[in-house]
Parts: sequence; structure tokens; C-alpha cells
Amino acid sequence: MAVTLQQLLYFVAVADVRSFTRAADVSGVAQPTLSRALRTLETELGAPLFDRGATVTLTPAGEAVLPLARRMLADADTARSTVAEIAGVRRGRVRIGATPSLCIGVLADVLRVFHQQHPGIHVELTEAGSQPLVDGLVRGSLDIALVIVPPDGVDPALHTAPLLRERLSVASPSSRRPLATRGSITVGELARHHLVMPARGYDLREVTLRAYAAAGVEPRIAVEGAQMDAVLRLVEAGTGMAVVPDLVFAGRPRLRRTVLNPALYRTVAVARRTDIAPPPAVIAFADTLVGHLADDPVQSAGDVQVLHRRRTGRELLG
Repeated sequence: MAVTLQQLLYFVAVADVRSFTRAADVSGVAQPTLSRALRTLETELGAPLFDRGATVTLTPAGEAVLPLARRMLADADTARSTVAEIAGVRRGRVRIGATPSLCIGVLADVLRVFHQQHPGIHVELTEAGSQPLVDGLVRGSLDIALVIVPPDGVDPALHTAPLLRERLSVASPSSRRPLATRGSITVGELARHHLVMPARGYDLREVTLRAYAAAGVEPRIAVEGAQMDAVLRLVEAGTGMAVVPDLVFAGRPRLRRTVLNPALYRTVAVARRTDIAPPPAVIAFADTLVGHLADDPVQSAGDVQVLHRRRTGRELLG
């Protein structure tokens, strides 16, 4: 794995403040994310860059790398500014769609970085189920969307590129006893519990209903029609269980994750219309998205696999 600019940004931040915690705050990331990136950087360079004592200090290797890192970051900023002027991404608009779980688990951090890199671009975010997002792309009300690939494929009018493969698990309140002592649960066993069901149009609803039908059981629905954040809050409150993607468990200690057996997976894809060339602002967003997943591949979020990690945004969009 090659050295990335994000790793160098984290390295310079720690070198400036001499604290991993403060550097993470300055960088706007969780400390485990920053520490993991720096460990990867040290492995790639073949030497430790910090003495991690009571006070963080640079090693001789760190002292040697620091001015080089500063120069590389400065050169990257110059290159970005120059290309932005040419490509026209200092101004403009990008209309992005994503499912609620992806807004929670991926897009929040991506859009923060994108806004920092391109503050002049106006972002319009639509949060909806995959089918409404596909409809929005076809109608032209969205430029790009993160959608769930259904069993019968996506509309042929759209170009899609797989981005993530994520597992679906059962969410239950951590305040209650575990659903299964062996660490996994079947759909038949889950059918004994009440469910919180997302609104119509969300793939999670359809996936859950198909899994129940395949197991030959009927769901016991306590509440239906909720958006993702409401689903999670209802589960935390003990209203019922829910089948949700592993991405949403990060940062929610009041939720317990139980794996389904057999496991359920879904594929997340980036989609756009095939008959319209992506404008520079859309390509810039795709670059930020790919770069974020390459540097922080949501390793702490359960079983989530990043697909095509080494592609550029332009390559991803076809």
C-alpha cells in the first residue's frame, strides 16, 4: 500500500501538537482511525516516526520525514488549486443521493472532507430508499447516488460501479440479554421477537421480508414506516429488533449486534446516468469518496468490504 496524503496530514498534525488525541480532534477523525493510519504509514516507511511515551516526540526518522511531508502536502494543495481552476470545481453544484444507513455510516465523513476541499461547491443531499434514488437519477434530479444493488439489477439507464459489500445483522438493545448465546441467530428464531420495520421503498424492508419468506415464517411487526435513525432509536428503546447494515453500529453503544445465520449481505454501488457525462464537481466528489474509503475502510464497523479501493473517481464513474 502506497503512502497517502491523508496519512501525511495525520502525521503532520501529530508532529505539530505532540498528542494523538489533540491531533485527532484537529483532523476531525476518531483517534483509532488516526492511529491506525499512522501505524500503516510507519509500516510502509519501514521505521517508527514517533516515540509514544508520556510526551509524543519525533524519532530521527520522523524528524527527517516531517519537512518532506510538509512540502508534499503544500505541493498537493497547489496542484489541487491549479486543477480546480482548470476543471471548474471551485464553483458549481452536485446533487447526491444515498440511503439513510449510508448517510450515517459513510457520507457524513466524506461530505465533511469534500466541503473542506471544495468549499465553493453547493451540495444537495437527498436521503431516501434505493428505488426513489434510482428514480431521481433517471429523472435527472440527482447527479450521483449510492444505491443498493437489487437481485434483478439496477435500471439499465444507469451506470453502476460496486463500492461496498456489507453484512446485515440484527440490532437489539444492549440493555437486554443477548438474543443468542452462541453469537448468531436464525430468521426462524428472530421471528419470535417483534420487529421495527423501515418505510416502504427501503431495500432493508424488502430484504427482511424476503428472508422471512424464505424461512417460511411471518414477521411480528411492532412499528413500521420509520426512517433509519428512528429505527435505531426505537430499537435502543426496546420497542423491537431490526435487520440493519453493520455500518450503523459504529458509535452506538446502546445497540447489540447479532449475526444472522445464514448471513445476509448486500452490495452498495455508485450510480449515475449513462447518457450524461459526469461534470467536474461530480468527479471531484467521487474522488473524495474513493480516497476516504481507501484511507479509512470502515474496518471497525463489522463485516464491511471496500471494493475497487485503488480506483480513481473518474474510473469509478466510467
